[in-house]
Amino acid sequence: VHIIGHIPPGHCLRSWSWNYYRIVNRFEGTIAAQFFGHTHVDEFEMFYDEETLTRPVSVAFVAPSVTTYINLNPGYRVYELDGAYPGSSHAVLDHETFILNLTEANVPGAKPRWQRLYRAREAYGMPSAFPADWDQLIRRFQDDESLFQRFWYLFHKGHPPREPCHEACKAALLCSLRTGRSVDPGLCHVLRPALPFAQIQELWRQRQLC
Repeated sequence: VHIIGHIPPGHCLRSWSWNYYRIVNRFEGTIAAQFFGHTHVDEFEMFYDEETLTRPVSVAFVAPSVTTYINLNPGYRVYELDGAYPGSSHAVLDHETFILNLTEANVPGAKPRWQRLYRAREAYGMPSAFPADWDQLIRRFQDDESLFQRFWYLFHKGHPPREPCHEACKAALLCSLRTGRSVDPGLCHVLRPALPFAQIQELWRQRQLC
């Protein structure tokens, strides 16, 4: 099963997101991938087993938008899936994001040109694109600042971010990537945040489109 939705599970609707989290856990062997949008930026949300909150079981991929909302480049996502053959997992093997650079497109006489911004496994140095790989990527973001800043740039669809993301911002963003269910401090403890969870949530809630 592929699940396609609009608002990502970790956003806005607490009771719904917790029930949905249970469904993903119950049917982890059936749900091959999850695809969402809504936020206009390029991100993802992790799902872990409910017993220990440590074993990654699924990823909700949140694709960027074609709209220019919050002054960003238009973008779209192409997913590479395990093919249609007997016994296929139908899992996401990789994805690549394309953008229309508005700065270049608005030069007098220029023709709009869509271009590939990045390919996920190549950009982040991941051996594969399974849930465990995305979980490991979040952990790498903690200690590899240049890798995290690359993510922060790609998060904004190749448009220079309006503000830097350090310390509090970084803690809030990593927490949101790890939190596939809304308002759950248990999912952020492993990140060793220097801020109280309530403060982290308040920082990231300012970016949510609820």
